[in-house]
Amino acid sequence: MLVNAVLVNAVLVNAVLVNAVLVNAVLVNTVLTISRTTHGHPANRCRGTPRTGTIGCVRTLLGYAKDHWIALSVGLVIALASAAANLAQPLATKSVVDALADGSSLSGPVVTLAVLVVVGSLLAALYTFLLDRTAEKVVFSVRRQLIGRLLRLRIPELDKSAPGDLTARVTSDSTLLQSATTQALISIVKGVAGGVGAVIVMFTLDARLSGLTLGSLAVVGVVMGVLLPKIRRVITRAQEAVGAVGAGLDRALGAARTVKASGAEAREEAAVTDAAREAMRAGFAGAKYSALVGGIMNLAFSVPFLLVLGAGGLWAATGSLELSTLIAFLLTVFYMTEPLGELVQGTTTLQQGLGAVKRIHEVEELAIETDVDQPVEAVGDGAPGIAVHNVKFQYAGRSAALDGVSFEAPAGGRTALVGPSGAGKTTLFALLQRFYEPASGLITVDGVDIAKMTRAEVRRRIGYVEQDAPALAGTIESNLRYAAPDATDEELTEVLRATRLDDLVERLPDGLDTMVGTRGLALSGGERQRLAIARALLRRPQVLLMDEATSQLDARNEVALREAIDQAAERCTVLLIAHRLSTVVSADRIVVLERGRVAATGTHDELLSASPLYRELAASQLLVPEAVEQ
Repeated sequence: MLVNAVLVNAVLVNAVLVNAVLVNAVLVNTVLTISRTTHGHPANRCRGTPRTGTIGCVRTLLGYAKDHWIALSVGLVIALASAAANLAQPLATKSVVDALADGSSLSGPVVTLAVLVVVGSLLAALYTFLLDRTAEKVVFSVRRQLIGRLLRLRIPELDKSAPGDLTARVTSDSTLLQSATTQALISIVKGVAGGVGAVIVMFTLDARLSGLTLGSLAVVGVVMGVLLPKIRRVITRAQEAVGAVGAGLDRALGAARTVKASGAEAREEAAVTDAAREAMRAGFAGAKYSALVGGIMNLAFSVPFLLVLGAGGLWAATGSLELSTLIAFLLTVFYMTEPLGELVQGTTTLQQGLGAVKRIHEVEELAIETDVDQPVEAVGDGAPGIAVHNVKFQYAGRSAALDGVSFEAPAGGRTALVGPSGAGKTTLFALLQRFYEPASGLITVDGVDIAKMTRAEVRRRIGYVEQDAPALAGTIESNLRYAAPDATDEELTEVLRATRLDDLVERLPDGLDTMVGTRGLALSGGERQRLAIARALLRRPQVLLMDEATSQLDARNEVALREAIDQAAERCTVLLIAHRLSTVVSADRIVVLERGRVAATGTHDELLSASPLYRELAASQLLVPEAVEQ
């Protein structure tokens, strides 16, 4: 009776383990679904150059974990010890059954079995904690490296990369390394070792039952090999549809005000819903294969169990097989579910990691600005002259933006760049900041080619007020001090007064601690422009570039800003871009650009007489005296 009870208990254990296998199958399928970066999408496969080929990706993956090899080695030893404890349990169970049959003492075998169960569980918990902790360290190291590179990417690289995709390299892709660099590798080793150990134990117990078990598993393996490519294609389709949903929402939410002002909510909803519907259809196909995989995984362990139970029971009844051997063999079959599950899951996770390695490696291949962190000597108050000598520049895939531009901006003066949209004005400012490098020609500051200066030095000497006057999420004060964190309170008060932000700050309940909102949307366009100008002035640059810096200001504030520019010109060289010519009529020199070339230079009055293009621009803004206009 007692032996029968043990057999019944073994059958119950099998049922529990079969359910666990089903759960594992769903988990594996879910992992595959998440893992668009593995086999699913051709563009994301780990192949290509030696560095990004499969072997190269594995080496890179191991490289991420090399600084933690001691913890990983300890974890592997503990994992193998846990596997050994689990593998010994069927043999200990056989000893218990043999003791029951012989009528000998049960204390020794039962205590041995109990110790193996407890030790195996404790070791599993220990190595899981150790590996999870190590994985977090690996991910932090990779993220820190990626963050540093992304913030130093050259502007041309940023121009051709989607910000959301670059962000995903730091968030989701680096997370895929979390398990791949630690648990996946150890799970594969443990799975292989446990599987080989289980096979050895099975052949030690009975070769006939071992042949039946491995033969049935081989058939299941062939079936899974046929199904997996189909599953991956369905997963790819589903993930592409989900990506379309995200892209549609990002498009609509990124221009939320335009969508609402255009009454386009219903149209955007329909477009995103269509993508979601396609994701649902792909999900239906995925659910079908998921159910099929679950059934096959069930058969993968139920069929061997039934074969062993049937054939082993027959042989036990005829006396050709000991009952204790049959029970031990059944428990070994149960045990095989763990190493095989770990092997499948570890392989899948490793494939995820290899896909992530390729995407992370792509970031590592992007060109960065290596000289922005170099120390810069203190910048004096002298105002240098600017000279542009026959500069040519072309954006990728476009016609020339600048075609042999030459002019000089005198030291300590105000030089204005005017001309139709697309004439190359903002491009010149981008070259002055060394966001781009000219195809030919050179730009000098105080007679020194800026290409021979570090970017850190160029940007310390040249302040820049961008056309769209961006503000960073945070307080007004944090935005003001962004370029000059060491500025004094007196200097801060001075620029607030010069840009007429002092009245705004005084009216706000929180003053300088007022939050500006995401992208500064809590401020008006004019307030953002004044904030950007104040931020640039606070840094006290030698050269100040102002790109349409007064376009959103009212007449009163524009006059005030002109006064601030005049004051700035007393200690630095000012270059202005303006479509509103009222801002630049008093400039010392005006450079007229047209189609990437200098059309004319001179003062306002000189250009009214000498430049038809400038006269046309001035006439359109009612800035042409009647005598000249005739």
